[in-house]
Amino acid sequence: MFSVIKTDNKARLGEFSCSHGVAKTPVFMNVGTQAAIKGGLSAEDLKKLGCQIELSNTYHLHIRPGDEIIKKLGGLHKFMSWDGPILTDSGGFQIFSLAKLRSITEEGVSFNSHVDGRSIFMGPEQSMQIQANLGSDIAMAFDECIKIPAEYSYVKDSCDRTYRWLLRCKDSQSKLASEKDAVNPVQQLFGINQGGIYTDLRIEHMKKIAELDLPGYAIGGLAVGETATQMYDTIETVIEYMPTEKPRYLMGVGTPGNIIEAVSRGVDFFDCVMPARNGRHGHLFTNEGIINIKNKKYEMDNSPISKECNCPVCKSHSRAYIRHLFKAKEALALRLAVMHNLWFYNNLMEQIRLAISENRFDEFKKENSLKLDKRI
Repeated sequence: MFSVIKTDNKARLGEFSCSHGVAKTPVFMNVGTQAAIKGGLSAEDLKKLGCQIELSNTYHLHIRPGDEIIKKLGGLHKFMSWDGPILTDSGGFQIFSLAKLRSITEEGVSFNSHVDGRSIFMGPEQSMQIQANLGSDIAMAFDECIKIPAEYSYVKDSCDRTYRWLLRCKDSQSKLASEKDAVNPVQQLFGINQGGIYTDLRIEHMKKIAELDLPGYAIGGLAVGETATQMYDTIETVIEYMPTEKPRYLMGVGTPGNIIEAVSRGVDFFDCVMPARNGRHGHLFTNEGIINIKNKKYEMDNSPISKECNCPVCKSHSRAYIRHLFKAKEALALRLAVMHNLWFYNNLMEQIRLAISENRFDEFKKENSLKLDKRI
């Protein structure tokens, strides 16, 4: 399922295998929250942009159109016409970030839908059932994403409860995968490490979940209020206790610089809404830094977004044209901007893998870690 092919210090070059294909790692998973990339992109577009793994959202697909409907239609792969690997998150982050009213108990979380206000309950079993209905290749365990800062006592209690929820996830996912009508009988469950920025809680929690011998492990609860230094320190702390033979996933992070720094610490999987969200606001990634295409200085600029970029957008369109589309509020502006940014991220991962394979990742990091996050 996962193998480390080569290392360059702590950076790892690997391969992740599942029933829908093989992904080379480090990998950035393109986020299609509601089975689509925001900005008007299709699954066919993702293939052209170099996407290896697509990520969809358990919470949102449960709300609309409903996971049971997707199951009846053949599962998420068939539903969105994507034949590559898919990871679904557990829905936990969205519950805690979107629901205005929620109540946490040992059983799970009661909350109101952000769409129509209806009452919903989700616990480990419900999350696993939804993800089983979707038929993703990787199902994330149901957890509580804790805001930073948070009181030590609360974080400790939350970690203990999240561990108990993980045990229930493991049991439920195993039973669901063995059912005759399982959409994906070889679905893999990844556990999630929590603990805020408390070193002892992070270590204790990681040790406990590592003992469960799951197919993969994630570091959750970061990029939610801590400093970059705190984030990197937490990654370094947790990595030491993550199984070396299993994929390591840093959830919801982040900028190109964040990714490069995390790769240097041994992370394999990434996801973030940033390339698509920033693109929809006209913020475009280049090898020189980030540009705001809406700025007037690009009004007569006939060059591509980035001269070194080989994405479909840069091959055909100028900065002046894309700026015009944004100013005219044309939907095409969002599509082209998101396409470019996703290409940039996927190509960045390809360059990272190449640098690791050639034993020059440290040089790559020094050259790009700060530069790519700089706003021009």
